[in-house]
Amino acid sequence: MESINDISQTDGERKNRRGRTASKRIIASTSVTGGRYAPLNRPDLDKIHQAALDILQNVGISSASDLVIKVVMDGGGYVAQDGRLIFPRSLVEDAILGLGKTVLLAGQALEHDLHVGGKRVYVGSGGAAPMMIDLETDEYRPSTLKDLYNAARIVDASENIHFFARSVVARDLPAANDLAINTAFASLSGTKKHVIVAATSKYEVREIASMCYILAGSEQSFRERPFLSMTINHAVPPLRFSEEASEVLAESVLCGIPVHINTFGQMGASSPVTIAGCVAQTTAETLAGLVFAWLLDPKVKAIMGMRPMITDLRTGGMAGGAGEQALLTAVSVQMSQYYNLPNSTIAGATDSKISDAQSGYEKCMSVSLAAQTGCNVINQACGMQAGLMGCSLESYIIDNEMLGAILRSLIPVEVSNATLSTKEIGDVARGEGHFLGQIDTLARMQTDFLYPQIADRRTYGEWEAAGSLEIRLAAKKRARELLETHFPNHISSEIHTILRNKFDIKLPIESMRKI
Repeated sequence: MESINDISQTDGERKNRRGRTASKRIIASTSVTGGRYAPLNRPDLDKIHQAALDILQNVGISSASDLVIKVVMDGGGYVAQDGRLIFPRSLVEDAILGLGKTVLLAGQALEHDLHVGGKRVYVGSGGAAPMMIDLETDEYRPSTLKDLYNAARIVDASENIHFFARSVVARDLPAANDLAINTAFASLSGTKKHVIVAATSKYEVREIASMCYILAGSEQSFRERPFLSMTINHAVPPLRFSEEASEVLAESVLCGIPVHINTFGQMGASSPVTIAGCVAQTTAETLAGLVFAWLLDPKVKAIMGMRPMITDLRTGGMAGGAGEQALLTAVSVQMSQYYNLPNSTIAGATDSKISDAQSGYEKCMSVSLAAQTGCNVINQACGMQAGLMGCSLESYIIDNEMLGAILRSLIPVEVSNATLSTKEIGDVARGEGHFLGQIDTLARMQTDFLYPQIADRRTYGEWEAAGSLEIRLAAKKRARELLETHFPNHISSEIHTILRNKFDIKLPIESMRKI
């Protein structure tokens, strides 16, 4: 199956398409864009913006560390009598204007660079699940470092998945302080695409940065083309800073690592039960983190990560596959677009335990709305099950095709003399009575359509004769093939040796090559 980017087309390419040979493909130089879906109008967005500014100026954020207080006060903020850190409206507005409007999330290969901003849409993995759904037994089991590496390899080979964010926690590591550096190593070794990881302390950030500098060839080279970024949940809703995460944020900025500044509120639990109130609070919390990062470095590579979640009020659990979740996510993306800031969200957190019909409709609904609204970076869009508690390799295979279809739907419909085809309609109507033999039909078959490998379009009789294989079994077969054959080798053996000598790498070398 070809990549969605293979069928995207520029205006100039469309005009010159007629007369091309059937084998020639149109390769786009940019990603697809969203932004055509807008659940809220401008006056409503203005109201949410004003509510967020009111919250920051009149309520403020509690539990700020000494570092956060000093940085924000130096920028014009202050501490109220009740100890809450206040962000004046003018400070917040200055930060919104001053923050960069595009962030480069580079790949280890140029073709995987992500230019995050505007309404460009990229989709990828994520989840940090504690469980793996075993490819052979379908049982949930504790995830391992090898599982993480294998997930990265699957994503590396999946043409419609643009980046790899940590999908599972390596629960087999003997010491907690091994987790961050080994997660970074396994992810960076498993894919040439951009990698997103997390850390729990500034010391882990420094280790990860040191590894990246070695891979890039120098610190300056990494700063110019950062192929790893850090996801940071700086806020603890409602309206509290996390001291630990604030420290990670500050160190990441210092090391030149792009930062995803995220807020996860639970609607009806840690944020108001209404979508408007939830988004207003989430906007305030996320802006507080962005202001802090901007004051640390006006050139910070920051991505606004508003990620409020729906709570099933019957159980208190997350309901990631709900229709309300898809709408809430879309409204959150709209607010980020309102500020014209690089942004991310999560979508695809299905409640289904396996890659079944429930999984498909829940993922497709939430990812589609996020993409159509114009979210730049959609995390957890593939591979995850059971409300982000489990990762499934066959889900990556199925979701890759789903994502291709969603991205294809973002490509605008061209209406022109060439595409209206009035002359061709007349010729065919007076002639053979069908368009199958037309030159444009054959040419567009090669450029305008996305053909799946896993989804089955054969007749019932053909499908039955071939063994009646349902999509999960077909995906499992493809996942096994990739695990047996796809071993990225973009990092030289010399660099591997340097990294293993410098860091306590737990992933066995034999796991990283075909035996």
